Amino acid sequence: MAVRVLLQRVASAQVRVDDEIVGRIDPVASGLPHGLLALVGATHGDTEATAKALADKVWRLRILEGERSAADLAAPILAVSQFTLYADTTKGRRPSWNAAAPGLVAEPLYEAFVQALRELGATVATGRFGAHMHVELVNDGPVTLLLEA
Repeated sequence: MAVRVLLQRVASAQVRVDDEIVGRIDPVASGLPHGLLALVGATHGDTEATAKALADKVWRLRILEGERSAADLAAPILAVSQFTLYADTTKGRRPSWNAAAPGLVAEPLYEAFVQALRELGATVATGRFGAHMHVELVNDGPVTLLLEA
């Protein structure tokens, strides 16, 4: 298992915590065709190197207009922590979260992912780790991909 990212091509996206917008991207309003929403989950045994490798993949993945990447267009990215990417629903009707890394492990990995994107040159907005968030987006395409490093 590895860090997972559910990646969505978006016209806009924002995240709210307690009626406060804590992160927002609006690429279309800025004259860009798209941006990316990255929902990021970590599991046990993940490393900073894994998070950085996945950040590089997100930055260079050619899923934007004209088969270009976020790096090609300087497209903004909204990164939101999402432990539920590791839900196990194989038994019963109640998901198990055992595969999700605990906060003390997951938060530094999420932060490493965000920092790696910024070091690559990305403009990155974020949610708030561990908070109850409301994520709003306009999916463009729609394009939604599950990535693992």
